[in-house]
Amino acid sequence: MLFTGRAYPELAREVADLMDVEIVPTRALNYANSEIYVRFEESVRGCDAYVIQSHAAPVNEWVMEQLIMVDALKRASAKRITVVAPFYPYARQDKKHAGREPISARLIADLFRVAGANRIMSVDLHAAQIQGFFDGPVDHLWALPVLSNYVEEKYDTAEMTVVSPDAGRVRLADMWSDRLNAPLAIIHKRRDPNVANTVVVHEVVGEVEGRVCLLVDDMIDTAGTICQAAEALMARGAKSVLAAATHPVLSGPAVERLRASAFQEVIVTNTLPIPPERQFETLTVLSIAPLIARAIHEVFEDGSVTSLFGGNA
Repeated sequence: MLFTGRAYPELAREVADLMDVEIVPTRALNYANSEIYVRFEESVRGCDAYVIQSHAAPVNEWVMEQLIMVDALKRASAKRITVVAPFYPYARQDKKHAGREPISARLIADLFRVAGANRIMSVDLHAAQIQGFFDGPVDHLWALPVLSNYVEEKYDTAEMTVVSPDAGRVRLADMWSDRLNAPLAIIHKRRDPNVANTVVVHEVVGEVEGRVCLLVDDMIDTAGTICQAAEALMARGAKSVLAAATHPVLSGPAVERLRASAFQEVIVTNTLPIPPERQFETLTVLSIAPLIARAIHEVFEDGSVTSLFGGNA
């Protein structure tokens, strides 16, 4: 049985259509003091439950709603409960950078477990070690096949260079490089020692002149890093610049920055909703629903999720 929260029901409906099942009717509302109420309007006893929720802003409200849905299922005797979170909330808080900081990604995993979740399914975790935060199976899905198939069909990969926008995304860029059989370049950011602390110098490691440069990342949030990277590549003679990212967070000034940037095309998936006013001409949104639907099918049938990625996930 499939269930959806109110954050992005369109994605859940697309998954349900692909699987030829109905989403369970749910009554969900906010009381006057902002507390959330959820009730499922048919029996869930003994079912294999999949609770889909995309954690867009306001993240905290949608996390709480999903936790309440999981609790309701547990108390209604669902046999197994799988949390489907295409964009894992608080994923960037996966370690302590300084003293007295939380590890919020672990807290989220603990909350889901205590609420009653037996399994978590997510797409392109910000850090792979988050899989170890949950005491149970975690299905880590990769959007790379979805994004790379589109890039291969539309562009000539023989003239393409895959670029990591910073040191932290080199592993992801390396996977893209292997997939497209394209060379790899890395943008290294460092402060200029001769100028006050506010200036950042971009050094490009790799051959980009005259190449179509594909910047890859797991998410685009405020778009500052990726837009600066695009400018650095164009300044070093890149023929054109593309961006491919799984999660279109697009916070604050992101849309304005991307509209004004050098990007020929920005390719993302629909793990998060993008309202019409946040869309722009160079944006291409690919559906992640077929991947989620196939993964749910494999879990339900006790099949292999890894087989969806050629054994690499």
